Formats: sequence, C-alpha cells, structure tokens
Amino acid sequence: MIRRASRTLGSLAALALLAACGGGGGPGPGGAGIGNGPAPCSGRCQDTPTRLTVADIQQIIAQGVQEAQARSAPATIVVIDRVGNVLAAYQMTGAPPTIRITSGTGASGGIDGVEIVPSTLGAIAKALTGAYFSSEGNAFSTRTANQIIQEHFNLEERFTPGGPLFGVQISQLPCSDISRRYNGVGVDPGPHRSPIGFAADPGGLPLYKEGTVVGAVAVIADGVYGLVKDDLGTDRNLDELIAVAASFGFGAPRDRRADVITLDGKTLRYANVDFDDLARDPATAPAFATLTPAVGSLVAIRGYADPVIRAGTAFGQADSGIRPASLVAEPELAAVDGFVLVDELNNRRFPPVNGTDGLLTQQEVKDLLSTSVALANRTRSQVRRPLGASAGIHVVIVDTNGAVIGVARTRDALVDATDVTVQKARTSILFSAAGSGTALQALPDAEYLAPGPAVASLRTESIGQYVTAFRSFLGQPAGLDDGAFAWSTRAVGNISRPFFPDGIDGKPPGPLSKPPGEWSIFSTGLELDLVYNAVIRHIAFVVGLAATDVGVGCTGYQGVSAGFEPVVNPIPKIANGITLFAGGFPIYRGGTLVGAIGLSGDGLEQDDFLPFLASDAVGKLPGGSIGNAPKAVRADQIRVGDVNLRYLVCPPKPFLDSNEQSVCAGL
Repeated sequence: MIRRASRTLGSLAALALLAACGGGGGPGPGGAGIGNGPAPCSGRCQDTPTRLTVADIQQIIAQGVQEAQARSAPATIVVIDRVGNVLAAYQMTGAPPTIRITSGTGASGGIDGVEIVPSTLGAIAKALTGAYFSSEGNAFSTRTANQIIQEHFNLEERFTPGGPLFGVQISQLPCSDISRRYNGVGVDPGPHRSPIGFAADPGGLPLYKEGTVVGAVAVIADGVYGLVKDDLGTDRNLDELIAVAASFGFGAPRDRRADVITLDGKTLRYANVDFDDLARDPATAPAFATLTPAVGSLVAIRGYADPVIRAGTAFGQADSGIRPASLVAEPELAAVDGFVLVDELNNRRFPPVNGTDGLLTQQEVKDLLSTSVALANRTRSQVRRPLGASAGIHVVIVDTNGAVIGVARTRDALVDATDVTVQKARTSILFSAAGSGTALQALPDAEYLAPGPAVASLRTESIGQYVTAFRSFLGQPAGLDDGAFAWSTRAVGNISRPFFPDGIDGKPPGPLSKPPGEWSIFSTGLELDLVYNAVIRHIAFVVGLAATDVGVGCTGYQGVSAGFEPVVNPIPKIANGITLFAGGFPIYRGGTLVGAIGLSGDGLEQDDFLPFLASDAVGKLPGGSIGNAPKAVRADQIRVGDVNLRYLVCPPKPFLDSNEQSVCAGL
C-alpha cells in the first residue's frame, strides 16, 4: 500500500479538474476511478459523440499492467466499449490461462466448479457487466452485480428476499438471437453477446469520459471467477485492485457510483479498494509502447477479438447500434424522445410490425412502445442520480410465437436491458401459452461438466423434471400445457428461488429451482438448464474443440457426450432463454393470449408497473381492445399453502408530475 506524496496528490487534483460533464477526466479524493467534474450528466452528454480512443485503451492497459507487476500477479485485461465490442485483450506472461468458476458454497452442478473457460472469456463477461449495468445516472460494477443477484439481499442477511436482479446473470448469452456477434473485421453496432452471461466477480468497472459511459475494463489475475458472500466485508480483491489502477483517469463520477445509491433502504457496493490501496501510482505507468513481449501481448479471442487495439463506438450514435428515433423516421417515438436499435447500415432492428401469428397489429405495437417510453419519462428512477431523474427503460413486444415485433428505449437506458427484456416477454409467453409443458419435456437433458479442467460429463438433468415438479407443487396436473393462467415474470420468479416463499430460510425450493447444496448463481435450475448445453457448445468453439460456433437459439442442443448436435426440438419462443425477475407480462384481447411485453430499466418496481400500465392504457385508446390478463386468470390467484404468488408490485407515487398514490388500483 502507498500513501501519496504531495506531488502525486497535486497531479491527481489536476487530472480531476479535467473531468467534464461530471467525471471521467480523472480521479479525485475517494478513488476507484472517481471523477469530479463541474456539470454532472443526466442522459444528454451522450449527444456529443464520445468514445474510447486507441491512446485511451493503451493507457488503461499500461496502468493495469504496472499494478499487476507490482503485485507479482500477471493478469488478463480486457477493455470493451459500451455496446460490448472487445476493443483490446491483453494477457501478461504467466497469467492464468483459464478460470475456476466457483460459488464457494460447495454447490454441485451447472457451471459451478468448471475450469475449462479461458480467462479472456471471464474478463469479457466482467467488462460487459460493468458497462451494461451503467449509465450517465448510475455506475455499477461487478461487485454491485454480486450484491443484487443472489438468494438474499443483502447477502449475509438471512430471511430476506433474493436480490432485485435475481437470475440476471443467465442473460446476454452467446446463443442469443438478440445480441450481436463479432463480425471478424472490427467494431460494429451492438449490443454484443457475452460468452458466459453476466458476472458477480469483483474486478469489472465502467469507464467514463466527459461524464458518459464509454465502456469498461475487467481483470482476471487470481484465476477465480466467483462471487463475494460477505458484501459488507472489506476484502481486498486482486482483480479489483488491478482494475482500479487500470481505470485511473476514466473512472465513474463520485455522485453516480453505486455506493451513493440505495435500494430498499440498503446502500449498494461499488469497490472495496481505492487509489490509496494501490502498490503503484497509475499516473506514473510507463507508456504502452514500452511493454515488451516478455511482459505480455495483445491476444486474439475466437469469436470476439483480434490481437489489436481498436477505438470504440460512440453511444447514441449510429455506429453503436443505438440512436434517436428521430433519425430513423419513427415519429411516434421521436415525439417522446425515444431511441431505437439499428444495424451497420443504419436500418432499424426490430421495427414495429404485425404479429407473425396475426394477433397483434402494427399500430398496437407502436402504441405499446410509445406509451411505455412516455410513461417512463414521467416516472421517478429508482437508481439514477440526480434524485428526481426520469427512469431509463428498454421495452420489447413479442407475439405468441416469441417473435420480436417491436423494440424501443429511452435515452441512456441500460444496455443489459436489450437482451433481458426479450427474455422477460418470452418467459411470460412460455408460461402463459398452451402446450409449453410438452415442448419442455421434449428437450434434451442438460449434461453438466464435471468440476476441474477436463471436459468430462458429471451428470444429466432432465428438463422434464421441472414440468413434473411445477405440476405437483401447484396442484395443476395439466400445468404448462393448458394455458389456464397468465404468468408474469415476477410470478415465475416466485417459484424459481431456492426457498419458497422467497427469502424464508429452511423452506423447500420452488419447483423450478435447484435445492440447497445444488443451487448457486452458477446452477439455478430450469433457467440455466434450458441453455446449458448451448453455452458449453460455444465454449468448445472458443477453445478450439468445435469447428463452428453455437447457432442462433439457445435450446435444443444435446450434451457434450453426444457432440452437442443435432439440435433436437428447439423452442423458438424462448430463443435467448428465460429470466426470473420482474418486468414481463402477457397481453390479452379479452380472454385470448395475443403477445407479451417486457420492460427493464432503473428499478424492479418500475420494471413491473410500467409495462402493466402501458398495456392497460393502449387498450383504453379509441378502438382499443388489448390489455392485461383478466384478473381471474392471473398467477396471483394461485395459492400454495397459505401463500399466493405475486403477479405485480406497483410502487406508491411513482410519477414525477403527479401525487397519485395508487396508480395500479383496480386494474
């Protein structure tokens, strides 16, 4: 540990003064990449194109390398832009080539204990988490993610519900039909996929310039891809120390960091270390050009990056894949300051269209999207700063086949929402539609890899077992096949936790969850088992054990002992998997299921009530006939013992322009 001399303190202060729009120009007191600029950003700094340059990335890598050398801890360092392009991957000589995935709980199954995944892939997942969970209004790290995805919130507080983003780590998957893939040439529009979902392992930090998110840096030095069970502790994580050093000059503004943000009255965590904990002053790091081959080198990552450094995209501009609706001839969304996804030719991705099943019209889809964005603009964000900021959201509409028939965003919405909102809508469709149980029972078993560095089978898990457990647990002999109930993702999440009711330690697991001893964030139950073989199939490609990459679509892959293929009975309506936290609702016309809406953004309750209100509001437009599920068939009518499932949680007084307390009452 070092304590800075006056010269160093002076250089830090000078760099801090360079930060514009609230940070990112250099750290100030309090560290972990803090910037203290004069004019904090609130979603509009992105309008000025800002990106990571090659020189920026060289500086970031050199700073991380210096700290790693000082600690005799060779590291893998990955830098990405905000939409997930891998801009550089640098591996020091002697760095652990692979990671050991572990929850530290002794859990058996899933990917817990697997040791075949390259460190570069772990670093990509950590970097994506830091970038995709951050905005101009909030800066979240992988330590933040660790706190909000586990079985308790906070982790050491027994008899508390699961984290608000419980299960989100099983998204942004390599087999997703929503997330984009490396084009083999250079940076291109995102958002891009993750090789192993999102991360809870400390050492992934967002990067800021001029107060806006431009990407993230992540480090693997200890060879472990895990989590922190004591989120109130003071551990000094090696990966996090090196990442903090790397982020010097590009850190999150102090008043946007997770550790000034509360959820449910609990302060979030950002980093346990600061610049005063570093072994070397990052301002004195030698230039990248001085790093010899003996130190390390840029490396290629099959399916993700070449061994070069590339400048990033500018978020909100066409090259990022996310831009204002006003620039792509979408007047309804432009009128509410909406944003859309575009491809490399600036063509809109997922424009509003009629449902492929003929049940939702293009106009209804347009109305659902613009109404959702308009409502979000009126809604108080749960996590953004400054207080009183509007919610940032991403919203998607799917038909009963799971086809995406419309997508929209607010400005500066989180990037992680792009994939998970589709999962939310599709989860509602899967559980609400007839015939889903039969489809699930026809899927191949998930074949778990054994712990350790060998590619060997541990055991298989039948997908059909979850259908059987669902029916038994709920007393519904035809459940998941009869389409008798309307399921929100909150309701699905209720029965997917390691305890039922949620947070009551010692109670049995929900029917879609693994039991104690098997459950961890790396072994969740149906959510992971549906996509497990596809994820392992992708890893096999990256490490050279398969000639081709995993296809588009995450279900139907066989296990490793069968060579993963042929794909058997895939379920297109859940092509990118399912998720377990709030924000997905089925849409009905009278008593007929016609589609679903998924929304994700700045807070769990906002995720819930905004799509619910949007569906109701569109149904009340002149000539409208769609809406939420009839009350009699909503999943909250299902009672297990003395507990009813939850369908919706609606916060009191959610709007910035109204004092109305109960906005969901009677709906």
